[in-house]
Amino acid sequence: MKEIAIFWFRRDLRLKDNCGLYHALKENHRVLPVFIFDTDILNELNNDDEPRVEFLFERISELKAHLESMGSSMMVLHGKPIDQFRSLIGNFMVTRVYFNHDYEPHAIARDLRIYQLLEKHDIEVKSFKDQVVFEKDEILKKDGKPYTVFTPYMKKWKSKLNMNPPAGYSIDGLENRFLKTDGFRVPSMEELGFKKTGRSFPPAVFDEQVISNYHLNRDYPALDGTTRLGVHFRFGTVSIRQAVKRALELNETWLNELIWREFFMMILWHFPYVTDQSFKPQYDEIEWRNNEQEFDDWCRGMTGYPIVDAGMRQLNQTGYMHNRVRMITASFLTKHLLIDWRWGESYFAEKLLDYELASNNGGWQWAAGSGCDAAPYFRIFNPYRQAQRFDPENKYIERWVPEFRDPEYNKPIVDHKFARERALKVYGKAVKKE
Repeated sequence: MKEIAIFWFRRDLRLKDNCGLYHALKENHRVLPVFIFDTDILNELNNDDEPRVEFLFERISELKAHLESMGSSMMVLHGKPIDQFRSLIGNFMVTRVYFNHDYEPHAIARDLRIYQLLEKHDIEVKSFKDQVVFEKDEILKKDGKPYTVFTPYMKKWKSKLNMNPPAGYSIDGLENRFLKTDGFRVPSMEELGFKKTGRSFPPAVFDEQVISNYHLNRDYPALDGTTRLGVHFRFGTVSIRQAVKRALELNETWLNELIWREFFMMILWHFPYVTDQSFKPQYDEIEWRNNEQEFDDWCRGMTGYPIVDAGMRQLNQTGYMHNRVRMITASFLTKHLLIDWRWGESYFAEKLLDYELASNNGGWQWAAGSGCDAAPYFRIFNPYRQAQRFDPENKYIERWVPEFRDPEYNKPIVDHKFARERALKVYGKAVKKE
């Protein structure tokens, strides 16, 4: 039996500019690519028509076909990662395992279990930074503590980038180091427990025109003014280093959005309690109303506020919601309806194709006022003014709520002025002084 190294694909589903894969090939002559459909994650999904699984399935199939064109393949497994690795080291003479870092608590715990298993079998583990430009303790304040306010973090991030521009990782010339093997069988969608949805996915391309005009168009949901790359960053089908390179060339506003993504990832890394608690503890004292009927109205896009309903219907039908509208709908749920931000965060987590724990949690806590560098609790979006400002011709609203001018259209489930005053009172009582 010949010795092999394993590269474990996770949130880095690409061959180009993949840090861990580069090092695996550079340091070994027989590298077996592996992907595991993790049942610990899949079993938590509520529906069998889950487009994120379909997206993964399609990307994995493409990667496998590409590898097979080089005389190699990818082993695609289905089960608990710990069990799959026990099987791998029983069937192959594995000397090293490579993968890229993940920063979510569930992933950190999973990786620790894998590391402990491999260590018992004297198998070397090597992991690398890949899905962010700066990680963990690379961006800290002078006192060694993590930033909790975005602007100084962003300035330090850019300063460090100027001194340490991110390197790319090319595997050109290393392709012959993949393990030569016949193709492996891929579990079908049905075997994974899901069915195909027929959903179309945005392309993994850096649209120069969209990025160049991002600062002008990004807030207007009727325009095709955002990159729609969120799902590709989530699963690593595009390189963050290449994205930053394009942002530096084309648009600083888009660069700042990429930095927000890393800011929230590092907040999650340093303060993992934010997954189910408010970053600011006093916000967990808010007396949420948590009216289930109103939550259901919000989920279905039946609040009687056209811009809110448009956003929720877009989410339900497409798995995507425009970022400006995400802020409006989140503010409405937490402040107009006084429903716990965790309810909304969970709903978005279920529906969003580009769901990422750090960004979703950070965005919801920002809207609720409970997060780091969040909007103050007394900042309450007026949905009518937001619509007038960012959808002045009602094009976005007309697309998703065509009946909004009809007298039969839902009456608002709560009066804006009343809701605002109620929120100020309830928040003020809990928060007192920020």
